[in-house]
Amino acid sequence: MGYSAIELVQEGKQKITAENIDRVQQIKDTTNLTFTIHLPFSDINLATLNPGIHKEIVRQMGHCLHMASGLAEIAVIHPGYLSPEGALYPEKAWDNTIGSLKEISTIAEDKGIIIALENMPDMPHIFGKYPAEILEIIEKVDTDNIGMTLDIGHANTMGLLDEFLDSCREVMVHSHIHDNHEKRDEHLPLGKGCIDWKKVFDRVDGYEGLFITEMKNLENGTECMDYLKSNLIL
Repeated sequence: MGYSAIELVQEGKQKITAENIDRVQQIKDTTNLTFTIHLPFSDINLATLNPGIHKEIVRQMGHCLHMASGLAEIAVIHPGYLSPEGALYPEKAWDNTIGSLKEISTIAEDKGIIIALENMPDMPHIFGKYPAEILEIIEKVDTDNIGMTLDIGHANTMGLLDEFLDSCREVMVHSHIHDNHEKRDEHLPLGKGCIDWKKVFDRVDGYEGLFITEMKNLENGTECMDYLKSNLIL
């Protein structure tokens, strides 16, 4: 297919466990693939106001980082969102997102892993949809190992792709690419939506990190690679 990297979501069948870690290491050693991880996000809220849940989230994130140590150098993470209680105290929820990321980044730093905060699509009650929010979170977390996963598709759903490319290029350490028609987060193969991919790649010229195609299946992944090659982007 032409891919040189793979991102493992730390949920379900892709999760690195004590039972499969030797197999994952073998795959890495025999394929020369670069591995990154996506920290869990289902039922996870970094902005939670519940101290017990917060403690468990940090514990689970720390365990995932421990399992990925030596395998991956990038860990993608989602910011928090406003729960019903958080909506009553949005400033506290915002502060808790930053506090959670400080704790998780500190754990990751000890493992030699960079935390890559991902911008979010056009969804209600979620932090990280706007460039200014991503930049403020990174500034306030203030650790040496935090940067941004620039998700091109997510930025497009907000109608803010140019703004993200203008504002966040300096903090970009990782990228997710997928297409859509600007209205919702469709995760289409490149070229199947309205994103001008030639323009995107021209704008990030000089970026030396990875581009992860977030697709629903291998066939869509092949379509992405074919599109990039046929349009002389690769």
